Amino acid sequence: MFTGIVEELGRVAARSGTRLRIEASEVLDDARIGDSIAVNGCCLTVVTIAEDRSWWEADVSDETWHRTCLGALAAGDPVNLERPVRLADRLGGHLVQGHVDGVGTLTAPAPDLAVAAAEPLRRYLVEKGSVTVDGVSLTVVDVTDEGFTVALIPHTAAVTTLGHKGVGDPVNLEMDVIAKYVERLVAPHTPPAQTASDVAGPAGDPLFPASSPQPASSPQEDSP
Repeated sequence: MFTGIVEELGRVAARSGTRLRIEASEVLDDARIGDSIAVNGCCLTVVTIAEDRSWWEADVSDETWHRTCLGALAAGDPVNLERPVRLADRLGGHLVQGHVDGVGTLTAPAPDLAVAAAEPLRRYLVEKGSVTVDGVSLTVVDVTDEGFTVALIPHTAAVTTLGHKGVGDPVNLEMDVIAKYVERLVAPHTPPAQTASDVAGPAGDPLFPASSPQPASSPQEDSP
């Protein structure tokens, strides 16, 4: 479990097959093999740590490549890093699982960041609610027809990747887990609808889910 408060800007050192190597320092202070570290909001397991603790590696599953935009990373790219929250820590952001629901696309840069998101994700958005963008806990300013907007303060823009993102860039999105649990609980009492788990689309085309809802067929007219 994380809070969406980025601890460090790391950098992609290499990517080979399913293995991702990240250069970092602060998040490796007390890291051990088997620990979790969030990379752009995606919870990954530490499988290797350099002897000088200058980098670490994680294996990325096919589901993670498909569900997130980690596949777009290349050597040299900056990444947001956060260690899991401890029970004694302050919850500075909100409850973040590190389980990315889907990929959005920036339609306006910081400070008035705007993100386009697929309809199955937009259903969990509310004004002044919480959303995680590339691992950063943010407050929704407005819910729009195509997604949402957030206001980035200069500090957040400076210490995360969001200050360097431009229009068209993909971002990992995690919606509020409480909203998803509420939906699950009330589902037996409401008509069926597409949920966040249906939103994963083909790589490079995050706004068009792989399982898009089909339009209802028109009723057959009676023949004269």
